[in-house]
Amino acid sequence: MKRPVKIDFCDIGTNQSITDYFLYWVLAERFDLRLTDQPDFVVHNRFGHEHRLHTGVRIVFTGESEPPDFRVSDYSIGPRVLEDPRHLHLPAYVIRGPAEKIIKQHDDPERILAEKTKFCSFMVSTYNPRKNQHRPDFFDLLSKYKRVDSGGKLRNNIGRVIPYGAQYKAEFLRPYKFNICFENACRPGYATEKIYDAMVTRCLPVYWGDPLIGQQFNPRSFLNRADFPSDEALVEKIIELDRDDTKYLEYLRQPYLPDDRPTIYYSRDRICDFFEKIFTTPITPVAQRRRSWFRPGRWILVKRHSRHPFPKPHPIKKFYDRTDGFWNDYGS
Repeated sequence: MKRPVKIDFCDIGTNQSITDYFLYWVLAERFDLRLTDQPDFVVHNRFGHEHRLHTGVRIVFTGESEPPDFRVSDYSIGPRVLEDPRHLHLPAYVIRGPAEKIIKQHDDPERILAEKTKFCSFMVSTYNPRKNQHRPDFFDLLSKYKRVDSGGKLRNNIGRVIPYGAQYKAEFLRPYKFNICFENACRPGYATEKIYDAMVTRCLPVYWGDPLIGQQFNPRSFLNRADFPSDEALVEKIIELDRDDTKYLEYLRQPYLPDDRPTIYYSRDRICDFFEKIFTTPITPVAQRRRSWFRPGRWILVKRHSRHPFPKPHPIKKFYDRTDGFWNDYGS
């Protein structure tokens, strides 16, 4: 019998169905999720305010690089690497799709290269020049060698903007030998869907961002800006590989994942074990803690419910993996 859990998912996006949500799929395999507006546990994103209406245990789930605020949430799941038992490191690319899409056991590198009819792609739409000028600067630098096709809003040069969504992006990337997949921040653990999308379409990823990326993927399967002394040196390497199919194929033959098998980050058990700890550890939620300095505001007046009894433990049951299709879409 699955453990019954009174839970709610909020602030997850206006067009996002709860039952078609990544964490709902994962948790429903082990737990009996009972959706209610008076939950004992609330999973929420860092955007929005609905989670403030609840006084249960709050778990923030995000793909963003900012660290969690434990004054608002009791636990967190996200891409940042933190030495804190309240936090689970989960890279954002795990939410994008299953590991099976980037396993190369049945690849034919020569055939893949023959189908690469274009040079390099670039796709960025959400852009703040005050935070990261590196992406457009590198695009401009590489474009001096050959045309780099930009399908996003930034530096768009293909006459249209590729629609939002993993499948549309995959269709755009597939003909290209290289893909510039720079993150919008360089923080330990912050690896998004950008490198995953390049790997799914068998583009050679040109990566900048997570300094720990070499611990998650085979460093010989992509070009990491951190391995080069300058942008110019990285461009020279791209030119070398573009002109030499033999050297390009050396990268294409390398597995993306260590041993060409899913890493621990793709483990549903790892996620459910973290929630098992949450569901069975009695705490006083942050929403119920008194703070003498806190002034009553709009949220304290609209709490959904009062204090709740902590749920009793129930037996658990092992579950199977879900590995079909793309799971969720994150902005680029």
